[in-house]
Amino acid sequence: MCSDDAGRHPAPRIPDMQIHLLKSKIHRARVTAGDVNYEGSLGIDQDLMDQVGLLPYERILCSNMANGKRFETYAIPAQRGSRAIVLNGAAALLGKKGDKLTIMSYAGVPDTKAKKWKPRVIVLGPGNKIVNTRGI
Repeated sequence: MCSDDAGRHPAPRIPDMQIHLLKSKIHRARVTAGDVNYEGSLGIDQDLMDQVGLLPYERILCSNMANGKRFETYAIPAQRGSRAIVLNGAAALLGKKGDKLTIMSYAGVPDTKAKKWKPRVIVLGPGNKIVNTRGI
């Protein structure tokens, strides 16, 4: 055991450090279709994207609750009000219609704001309708 007092003081702050935190999350999004011949991406109803602050072409991480597979792609807007969640390109091989996905994006947040950060989260129910929100 070291006799200095390093364990009693917080580490010095690194100026302008960015912390990667959850920015947006769509939980229990049910896949409505897939198209392996499309160039790629995940189509998401524009209304759902707006609710959590996802932008077109934003990088996303998806986890499939039906098979445990995780994949990274980018979001593209599907028709507003359609409640569509469409696996495209290679991602179409990682799930099927009816699978539940968790769709996440992250942001670099200044360490000075990290402790008060709140992600924008929606939880979907039947028909991909919003049943719960947090941070919105």
